[in-house]
Amino acid sequence: MIRVEIRGENIEVTDAIREHVEDKVAKLERYFNDVPNTHAHVNIKVRNNKRGKVEITIPMKDLTLRAEEVHDDLYAAVDLVIDKLERQIRKHKTKINRKFREKNPELEFFNAAAFENGQEQEGNNDNDDEIAIYRSKEFTLKPMDSEEAVLQMNMLGHDFFVFNDRETDGTSIVYRRKDGKYGLIETN
Repeated sequence: MIRVEIRGENIEVTDAIREHVEDKVAKLERYFNDVPNTHAHVNIKVRNNKRGKVEITIPMKDLTLRAEEVHDDLYAAVDLVIDKLERQIRKHKTKINRKFREKNPELEFFNAAAFENGQEQEGNNDNDDEIAIYRSKEFTLKPMDSEEAVLQMNMLGHDFFVFNDRETDGTSIVYRRKDGKYGLIETN
């Protein structure tokens, strides 16, 4: 069973909001053979412009589902986030089931019946299972600190930059967040 933990920022989570979120998250359970015993972490924020932002993260053993949506109507934002999560599940279904079949042929992570019985959205004839890499680059990582890497990223006009961290001697990544601030990912 997927239990729902809801946190509100600048909003009181009413019973109606809680019930709507729990009902929508419960609909995701139909996609799994053994419903993961996990928590769905839901963060609801209302910004100064009264737009609602809904973030849902569902960490599981072999897969983490995460989506967010901003909308004027909070209930519509919840619906849109659930739609995104369903698309993620459909996209990963074949890949994950293939991995599980290799380990244990009689076991499947996702419930195939949920996809075959018309519960999958109509009009989704794209081959989401195929991942195509259209361009490849090779470059030498230069030793620098994170501030230098941010400057390089900005000069190149990119949203991220990979570099060899002078302090840790490991590969690190700086990136521009949606809020305009910067993030740093360090590898071991």
